Amino acid sequence: MTASEQVLDSPEGWVADHIRRYVETDGAEGHEWRPGVWTLLLTTRGRRSGKLRRTALIYGRDGDAYLVVASQGGAPEHPAWYLNLLAEPEVQVQVGAERFTARARTATPEEKPRMWRTMTATWPAYDGYQTRTDREIPVVVLERV
Repeated sequence: MTASEQVLDSPEGWVADHIRRYVETDGAEGHEWRPGVWTLLLTTRGRRSGKLRRTALIYGRDGDAYLVVASQGGAPEHPAWYLNLLAEPEVQVQVGAERFTARARTATPEEKPRMWRTMTATWPAYDGYQTRTDREIPVVVLERV
């Protein structure tokens, strides 16, 4: 990922607005999305287009790692950003004003129960999303490179 490449933000209207405010204010607006609910910006490389794609996601922490959930509201398919990071696990992350490169991986079966509890403590709706779909909703671990 180079600094000169254009980054395409989520086409979802309210998410695009959230990202714009987050970037423009270096996270002063948008890092805390709702009281006690924190978001980061994740940039992946499109697995087919090769273009950089950015979305805002609720996050939790597990030691030094950041956790995000590929829920897509319980949709039957994984979100595009998750499929992108499976193809190219090197991603860019912005947490507040801090920006860094990370390696993304899916939580192992041993890690997931603990990490899922961390994430549902922040956003309890994840449990409901899991009941809406037959797919196993992944927890993604973002580890700083």
